[in-house]
Amino acid sequence: MKKRDKIIYWIATIWLSLGMVSTAIVQIIRMDEEVKKINDLGYPAYFLTIIGIWKLLGVVAVLVPKFPLLKEWAYAGFFFLTTGAIFTHFAVRDGAVDYFGPALLLVLTIISWIYRPAGRRTA
Repeated sequence: MKKRDKIIYWIATIWLSLGMVSTAIVQIIRMDEEVKKINDLGYPAYFLTIIGIWKLLGVVAVLVPKFPLLKEWAYAGFFFLTTGAIFTHFAVRDGAVDYFGPALLLVLTIISWIYRPAGRRTA
């Protein structure tokens, strides 16, 4: 793997991890603003806890060495989570600013997945 590819992988992966952990914490502690937002989107508040825990587990899976199949599942989960968030905002006709966070995390997920080292791949 080229040095450039490693740098791209680690920058994307660190930013992805920071984004997922920060949003997971906000969701797990159920900040009032987050509860209001999830209810406005049509989801129950307990959904925040589930999503937050999944995000934390996904970050651990992506960062811990080995377990390439688990990493694939984590990346898939991040992909489904972020695309689901984008389509949910679209369905309720939110403004463009509401798309930024999920879209950024989606791009970071894809970049991290594409540039992951051979030891973090299933094949």
